[in-house]
Amino acid sequence: MKLVVAITGASGVALGKKFVDYLPDGIDVHVVVTDNAFTVESFENEKVTLHTSKDIAASVSSGSFRVDATAIIPCSMNTLAKIACGISDNLTTRVAAVALKEQKKLLLAPRELPFSAIALENMQKLAALGVIIAPPVMGYYSDASSMEEMEKFIIGKWYDVLGIPNELYARWK
Repeated sequence: MKLVVAITGASGVALGKKFVDYLPDGIDVHVVVTDNAFTVESFENEKVTLHTSKDIAASVSSGSFRVDATAIIPCSMNTLAKIACGISDNLTTRVAAVALKEQKKLLLAPRELPFSAIALENMQKLAALGVIIAPPVMGYYSDASSMEEMEKFIIGKWYDVLGIPNELYARWK
């Protein structure tokens, strides 16, 4: 599997990084990081190919690179709005545009709370196009007793919808 993970904004960046860190071996991972994400977190992982969001000519910007799925975790409201309006002015929004045109899985994890009516309208528009809108919402049935267990549950659910095998959380029996 070839996967692009874009990490936007500043709030929630650690969750995006953990999404990448927990990925099983054998996945060709390309990580796109915005300037704001770099401000709050360092991204040193030998298992991934790292791109900056300014590198609009990166390999992942082309449909011919043949990415299987793209996840934007967290997805800032600015990025969400640009994707909903078809604006691809940086590598993050470009990989989303490519996922849409190639009809590949695209997961967005919006990170603000509460959502404005405009953000909800953008999410609805994208969901109607087949985009997976999956904010980091805790499933209380998971019986998580720590922040790490909550994060593993959320990341495991994201992996599930992207078709990535995992045992990050206890499944319903």
